[in-house]
Amino acid sequence: MRTELKYIELKTGYGNENGPAWIGRALPSKSGRAFYFNGKAFRRIRFLNVSNYVSDDDEDYWISGVKKSGSNRSVHGSGKIMLQKLAVEEFLVHTGQEKVDTRLYDIVDIPDDFSAKEKQLAAR
Repeated sequence: MRTELKYIELKTGYGNENGPAWIGRALPSKSGRAFYFNGKAFRRIRFLNVSNYVSDDDEDYWISGVKKSGSNRSVHGSGKIMLQKLAVEEFLVHTGQEKVDTRLYDIVDIPDDFSAKEKQLAAR
């Protein structure tokens, strides 16, 4: 099972920049048009040439790769990013950092237990 390190930010109900955000391991579908993370399925939608995602409960999200600079929030965004505990080592290698900056990130427990259904859908 191949996971990808992703930046995921909730847009619904938070304007454009200040929704809760996570960095963690997401399971991509075979086509790359969907991701599974933290018990949710996200499918890609296109709007004005921007890739956004909608969750299975109809909330809008921004999902992207993790920037090597670590500046994943937009310049107008604020708030700590929740970093999946299981992804910390991969995050540090990816960004070239020696330790997690706790001013920017909260390390949280998010299980990597993708359901059998999610694994089956990702294989399609």
